[in-house]
Amino acid sequence: MTEWFASGRLVDAILVLVVLEVVVLAWLWRRHRRGLPLADLLPNILAGALLLLALRLSLGGFGWQYCAASLAFAGVAHLVDLSRRWR
Repeated sequence: MTEWFASGRLVDAILVLVVLEVVVLAWLWRRHRRGLPLADLLPNILAGALLLLALRLSLGGFGWQYCAASLAFAGVAHLVDLSRRWR
């Protein structure tokens, strides 16, 4: 289990689950009009996925520039999500 954490494989598995979650939620919305529209959901999920990607890049030994770019894009996605929800 320690190897899964240290190598980043656990983060890879979580990212795959996030992609599957998006696919299932999009299908539910299009098929049954249940849940949230993908446009309302995507910025939130994208922000979380980009944070996971930054962690994966860090664990994988990629340069700080890649981690910083992923974090910056996560911040942008978060701001888009906030702006869509702000009342």
